[in-house]
Amino acid sequence: MRGEVFIELRDGATGVLLEERHIKNLVTLDASLLVAQLLKDKDSRPYGLNMLAVGTGAPGAILSPNAPDNRERHLFAELARKTFSSTTYRDGSGNAVAYVTNVVDYTVSFGEAEAVGPINEMSLISAISANTAITSNVSADTFPTRTLTEDMGSKDIFATVLNFAVISKPSTATLTITYRLTS
Repeated sequence: MRGEVFIELRDGATGVLLEERHIKNLVTLDASLLVAQLLKDKDSRPYGLNMLAVGTGAPGAILSPNAPDNRERHLFAELARKTFSSTTYRDGSGNAVAYVTNVVDYTVSFGEAEAVGPINEMSLISAISANTAITSNVSADTFPTRTLTEDMGSKDIFATVLNFAVISKPSTATLTITYRLTS
């Protein structure tokens, strides 16, 4: 499985494109736990991948943060999370289609008052709840050690992680992120 992210920062009043990025991402080791859980019992995690989280705490320099680690189980300083505004299957040519394919886009738009700050980390999440205010992350003390003896069945699973040079999102802009997963 691999992923790529398309980011657009636009002026909230005019819609003018302020910044645009296309970045490759890292799929975490815990993504395999999510797949195993869903294959064993599809009802055990009824939301599947259901949110995108952004944060301000990627380690390293703000313009050149450290590469993410595939053992990460949380963002370092989560700022906001939001459910997807759309999910779209894509065919081999990148066209939107109405049938299941191995390429899916997960899109989230943060409005002017949402996720304001110096964003430099993000993740696709399988949250335990559809409510963005309810979180169940593993302790920050567990990073970077990933243990398969910890029960992740009742915790948020961070399936991808991306650290990137800071995007300063002001309260006058909207931020649209499309996370594309290809398996």
